[in-house]
Order: sequence, then structure tokens, then C-alpha cells
Amino acid sequence: MTDATGTVSGGTLTLADDLTITRMGYGAMQLAGPNVFGPPKDRDEAVAVLREAVERGITHIDTSDFYGPVVVNEIIKEALHPYPADLRIVTKVGARRGDDGSWILSRDPEDLKAQVHENLQHLGVDALDVVNLRVGSNDGGTDEEPLSEQFGALADLRKEGLIRHLGVSAVSDAQLTEAQAIAPVVTVQNLYNLANRHDDALVERCAAENIAFAAFFPLGGFSPLQSQTLTDVAARLDASPQQVALAWLLQRSATTVLIPGTSSRAHLRDNIAAAELVLPAAEIEELDGIGR
Repeated sequence: MTDATGTVSGGTLTLADDLTITRMGYGAMQLAGPNVFGPPKDRDEAVAVLREAVERGITHIDTSDFYGPVVVNEIIKEALHPYPADLRIVTKVGARRGDDGSWILSRDPEDLKAQVHENLQHLGVDALDVVNLRVGSNDGGTDEEPLSEQFGALADLRKEGLIRHLGVSAVSDAQLTEAQAIAPVVTVQNLYNLANRHDDALVERCAAENIAFAAFFPLGGFSPLQSQTLTDVAARLDASPQQVALAWLLQRSATTVLIPGTSSRAHLRDNIAAAELVLPAAEIEELDGIGR
């Protein structure tokens, strides 16, 4: 839902003079076919989902050219180009897809630059609002590999004006510090949800430094959250467990942002409604216990 000003509930977050996003965003990954590969079963519905997200006030869309691959970015362009002035599209680089749908990490600096140019082409823009460097494993795990060479390649494209802002994904605290020594970081996109609280300290750091912390797999990902506590709290609040899990993330810190994905307009509306759900302190304390 939107408030009286037309802004989606959950508020906005300003990360730079030219970068304000709604904290309730939309993740476009599920607009591709099964396993994020190939075309969607219903392309018209995929287009409709994107258009409704924007109509309902969402100004933050997360995507990547390796979703599909290419398919999702082409659908975004079909649905929304020319883009609304306030829309910000966040994409990511660092992987490619095999012909069998496999995920292939690809972080050679020259290929990262090529991936940026492919995102530019398929989204139909002259510059990308935000590009995240995907660092860790495909399941969201992090490592401690140096990222200076790879992030530096993206920083070069930022200097050229092809990228406006930079972020990192699936990173450790030390890797965030390493990236910041090269160029400003406006977003961190890591696996985080009610049951997976490994990055609690990083969430706090991002809030202190006004960096958006985008929790991917906010509902558990390929293994959905299963918790009797979550189910019980949701029943008391007359909400779905998914809505409670999303609301908890929004209330977790001032700079957490959400990018739940769906290929259904009905599910999109349910997700957006979660931004209106205010969790009482007692329920937050109860939910906090899930990840301990």
C-alpha cells in the first residue's frame, strides 16, 4: 500500500544526493523461468508485476543480467522504459550462467567491465544507478578473498560515468572496509533473515555509516523460513508469517532495505502490505529469539 503522499509504506532511504530509494523494494529475480533460467511462464504477468510495483510507489528494483540470463533485464526494459525519474535500478555483476543453467562465478576485471556494458545495453540506459560486486558464493556465503582488483575495475567505470554508485554483495566486514578504501560504498547485499543472523554486526555497521543493507533471501530463499514462533506471532497480529518476517527486517535497523521477489501481482501486494505492519516490542523480542 501507499501513504497519502503516494509513497510506498516503509519510508525512503537517502544514500547520496542523487540516490533515494524506497526501503520496500522489489527483487526481479523470480521474473525468469524455473531456477532463474530462461523465459517466464507468463511474460505478460511479469510485465504487469513490474508496472504495478512502480505504480504502488516502489522506486527500488534489484536485478542482474545473469537472471535469465538477460531475460529479466529485457522484461524490465519492456515494462518500464523510459524509466520514471525517481526509479533506481540496482544491478550486480560477478557471475555468468552456463548453457545448463549453472551459476559460474566470473570476476576477472575485464569480464566484470563487459558485464557492466551488457547490463547497460539490456536495461537501455547510459549509466547504471548502482552496481553491486558479487563476492561470495552463490548460496550467499562469504569468503575472505581480496576484492581490490575487481572492485577497482568497477570504480574505474564509475569515474567514466557508466556507474553512478557502487555496492558489494555476499561480503565480510573486512571486505567492506577494503572496498571503501577504493570508492564509496552505498549498498551491502547479504544473506540475512530472521533465522540467519550471522551478519548482525554488519547490519549495525551499515546503519551507523548510512549504507543500505539489502537482505537477500529475506524469507529464507530456496528453503523458506519455518518457525512455530513466527507462525504464532503472525496469527496474533492477523498477518501472514511472510509479512511478519519482512516487517521484522524493516524494523531491524534504519538502513535495512527489502527486495522480496515474486512473479505474481497478488503476492506483490502482500509483500508491500508488510511495510505497514508495526511489530510491538514484545513480539520483536519473541521473534529475535528465532535466530539465537
